[in-house]
Amino acid sequence: MPKKNRLGAVIGNRCPVCFEGKLFKSKAYDLGQMSKMITRCEICQEDFEREPGFYFGAAYISYALTVAMWIALYVALTCFDWWGIMSFQLFEDIPLFLWTGIALLLSMMPLFLRLSRSIWLHMFTKRRTS
Repeated sequence: MPKKNRLGAVIGNRCPVCFEGKLFKSKAYDLGQMSKMITRCEICQEDFEREPGFYFGAAYISYALTVAMWIALYVALTCFDWWGIMSFQLFEDIPLFLWTGIALLLSMMPLFLRLSRSIWLHMFTKRRTS
């Protein structure tokens, strides 16, 4: 169901103008097609292909999401240690931290790719008022 606000459109990978049209052709975990974008919005005909290389800037957003994921993992493991669920000390449990982070990153990468492109496109597109 399409969202009618900017945050819902960003997270739902929707058009930055009408908040209804899809940005991507397939589901996120269809690995052969995960980065394929629709060229124009099916609802308002907004062009999603700004210029060659436009989405290279989304790499900065993806980097920020990846850093946030690693910080969240560290905080979660530290909280588990405080609560007594498991024992975790960063400098003693480096393999646990790295392997868990790598597995989490690989599983989240299709979502990060799409979310970073959606954020990047929304940053440079204003919503038209009728």
